[in-house]
Amino acid sequence: MTMSDKKQQFRIDYLIVAILLFAMALIAFINVISRYFFHFSFAATEELTINMFVWMTVVGTGIAFERGGQMGMVTLFNLFPIKFKKAIILFSAGLSAILFILVDYFMIKSIYDELTIFHATSGALGVPVWIYYSGVPILSIFVFRGIYNDAMSKLG
Repeated sequence: MTMSDKKQQFRIDYLIVAILLFAMALIAFINVISRYFFHFSFAATEELTINMFVWMTVVGTGIAFERGGQMGMVTLFNLFPIKFKKAIILFSAGLSAILFILVDYFMIKSIYDELTIFHATSGALGVPVWIYYSGVPILSIFVFRGIYNDAMSKLG
């Protein structure tokens, strides 16, 4: 084992997921303690943890793609010749990217609608809703990177 194998590479996506998970656990723990000792629950905990969970899911999807953790049908795939396998890998990566482009399109459309038409704020904190929505297209960068890295590793 070389020194570079032992050295763990810094990954911003891992850090983001760790921070979000820690923050969610801390918020939930503080709320439980508050309910137990003061018989009072913070209204904002649900709002914050739900949005953090959505953001963590987006970043985690990119990590799952990169690790090959998405669902795959390999029974038939293994029977195909190598050139056809490469075409299927590219097709699959393209479909995955198109799916997230659509997700981003509708999120950006929702952000635009919130900024121009609705001006909605969240119930507990009064934060403009578009701020929560903006996490999805921004964090989708990790999804696209994961799709690309997964396809490139399979194409060899």
